[in-house]
Amino acid sequence: PQSTIFATLSPSRPDTVNWVESTSSFFDQDTRPIMLFDGVCNLCNGGVRFVRNVDRNRRIRFEALQSESGKKLLRRSGRAPDDISSVVLVEKDRSYIKSEAVLKIMEYLELPFPQLAFFLQFVPLFVRDFMYDNVANNRYAIFGYSDSCEI
Repeated sequence: PQSTIFATLSPSRPDTVNWVESTSSFFDQDTRPIMLFDGVCNLCNGGVRFVRNVDRNRRIRFEALQSESGKKLLRRSGRAPDDISSVVLVEKDRSYIKSEAVLKIMEYLELPFPQLAFFLQFVPLFVRDFMYDNVANNRYAIFGYSDSCEI
């Protein structure tokens, strides 16, 4: 006797988007990672300026979280499109948030930052993210914000 196996597929929902697939073109011509940042935050803009100055080989690209591309890349990273609470580093195959994003960005920079990132990785993630969140949650109060993005 022949047994038949039926597989049922749930009907596809038209509002379901594969964000990795729909943003893969961001990496077609340029495979460098993309640093997503809060475009109106003075601390974040200062961080972007710092990274640009130290990244002499231009190994990182930048995009504001508030831009259309930034929103799509946030979704690719599993975040809400309006979530501007964290810096995000988006690589072709993986995304990093909060303190992990900062350490990964440091790995792309010139000496001594990759070495510093190596040592900081031994600080437990919950401690690093706790410190990150404290700064991020108070960044406007401490550093202020601007009406527009620098980039």
